[in-house]
Amino acid sequence: MTLDAPADTVSPRLLSRANAPLALGVVALVTLGAFENRAISTALPTMLGDLDAVTSFGVVTAAPLAAYLVSLATAGWWADRRGPAPVLRAGAVTFLAGMLATAGAVALPVLVAGRLLGGLAEGLLDVGVTVLVARVLDLRLRPRVMALFAAAWVLPSVLGPVLTGAVTEAVGWRWVFAAGPVVLVPVWLALRPAVASAGTSAGTSAGTSAGTSAGTSAGTSAVESPVDARSLRDVLPWAAVAAAALVALSVVADRPTGSGAHGLGGGLAGPVSLGIVLAASLVALTLSARRLLPEGSLRAACGLGGVVALRGLLSASFMGVGAFLPLVLTVLRHHGPLTAGISLSITGVTWSAGSALQSRLAHRPMLLLRLGFGLLTAGLATTSLLVWVDAPTALGLTGWALAGLGIGMTSSTLSVLTMAASGEAEQGRNNAGGQMAASMASAVFLAVAGGVLAGFGAPSRAAFGVVCGLAVSLALVAFLVTGRARCAVVPGP
Repeated sequence: MTLDAPADTVSPRLLSRANAPLALGVVALVTLGAFENRAISTALPTMLGDLDAVTSFGVVTAAPLAAYLVSLATAGWWADRRGPAPVLRAGAVTFLAGMLATAGAVALPVLVAGRLLGGLAEGLLDVGVTVLVARVLDLRLRPRVMALFAAAWVLPSVLGPVLTGAVTEAVGWRWVFAAGPVVLVPVWLALRPAVASAGTSAGTSAGTSAGTSAGTSAGTSAVESPVDARSLRDVLPWAAVAAAALVALSVVADRPTGSGAHGLGGGLAGPVSLGIVLAASLVALTLSARRLLPEGSLRAACGLGGVVALRGLLSASFMGVGAFLPLVLTVLRHHGPLTAGISLSITGVTWSAGSALQSRLAHRPMLLLRLGFGLLTAGLATTSLLVWVDAPTALGLTGWALAGLGIGMTSSTLSVLTMAASGEAEQGRNNAGGQMAASMASAVFLAVAGGVLAGFGAPSRAAFGVVCGLAVSLALVAFLVTGRARCAVVPGP
């Protein structure tokens, strides 16, 4: 793709006086969210133990997932109607409330409420930040911001679990989350100028907005566009249905097996019950997706629908291996927690590297997608050798590094293409749709994987082999249908 650049020949700078507040503010906000994510993952077992609620792990993990999906749908509609500023403000306040509730949780209901607020905040901030970038930043700078978003996860991925563990052991897990509001204040102050700028331009015409994506009809305001004709009452019920289905899938995937090993696999009354829940959830998700995702997403139509479908395939295939890799390393390969933890650090670094490469080759999006999905497929297949044969662990982790490089290249490119293919009045809905597709696809895959593990009775080489085979197959499908994103590429002048 050659980006449809403005008429001036001066190349914009991300850290110029005009753009620096936005760049630094959104990166700081993403970094804070990443630390919160890693902190929850690390401290949750201890938190549930202290609250005598270990058996409620599935409920606590499913709560933010449901809230996130409803929040995405709401935030997309809200951002298209009023711009990103109120969405971001609501997200910051909700994030603050969620952290305080989590830090002060003295019983399970309070912890669940904190996690619900955390999921709501994540959806609001994710959509708000993306729309803010699309509205305020020059088209040519968006790939660089996507690279910075990926880089913002590196430090939390490497240091987050260590710091959380150290603070939890030294003074208790509550202090981990009590520190969040303190950090949020300077982050928000850094972001305020850009938020204020977006607030004043929310109703400007698409033809005059500096950050307007190519393809927006000139003279159409974000508030008056027909895209906003849908009321929130048309969106929320289907988001609630999808959220309920995702919760059901999440609980199915997270319930212990009959042997109680490792907390994975379907542990309902039996395979028949699990199949009924899975089938009902899939039907509910399909009906919801038809109304929440951009048109053509379910059939991977050439253009935005293909981009959204690729985001779903990308998330499901990568998560399909990543969610079970620590278990493979500890159960099948008999490594300690340190080696399992290294797998998270590896992808944090290579994901950032892939996204940085994307920012340099942003003018060749189809090349990035083909190369990225090729690396993802080859990397996941190599990682799966840890299950299928007695390959060296170093070889499997090398494959995992390649997969991280591939997802860094593809995820950032797909985000940029979503912005480029969306008019100003539909940026919120389309970006929220892409994120919903990723959440739905990964939840479905993890539920199916849980059913596979339940069917085998316990985590085993054969069970993990089937799961990894499915993930590699999805990555290969994505590689084969990469061309479906071509119609979303903005033509050059």
